[in-house]
Amino acid sequence: MCKLVLIDDNPIDHYIMRTMLYNNEACKQATYTFDGSMILEFMEENKSAKDLLPDVIFLDLTMPDFSGWDFLERFEKLKASLNKTVELYVMTSSVRESDKERSSKYGCVNSFISKPLSRQVLNTICQHAAA
Repeated sequence: MCKLVLIDDNPIDHYIMRTMLYNNEACKQATYTFDGSMILEFMEENKSAKDLLPDVIFLDLTMPDFSGWDFLERFEKLKASLNKTVELYVMTSSVRESDKERSSKYGCVNSFISKPLSRQVLNTICQHAAA
């Protein structure tokens, strides 16, 4: 079973993800938050507890206070100390090529996905992470 985290400041995106995950057998556990720093703190505190860590993180880049870029900077440093491989997908409404290029410089980023996320892409990611 895939454990998923969505970090996004838009409640509508949370609702869309919940709707797409409804009855999704590959992903029965999802956490939705507006605060990426909280997820980083949780992972830091539980970095040895493989069962508590997420399998997949979907990250929005453009958020107030603690942006997706801030998250990427800290996650890049934290990732090596985790007792689990966590897949991170940048999921954003940005269509700027510069954002895609910048995000690709982070080794922790699996892919750059433009919103809206399709159910097919979500299912593929969840099934891969659950395997």
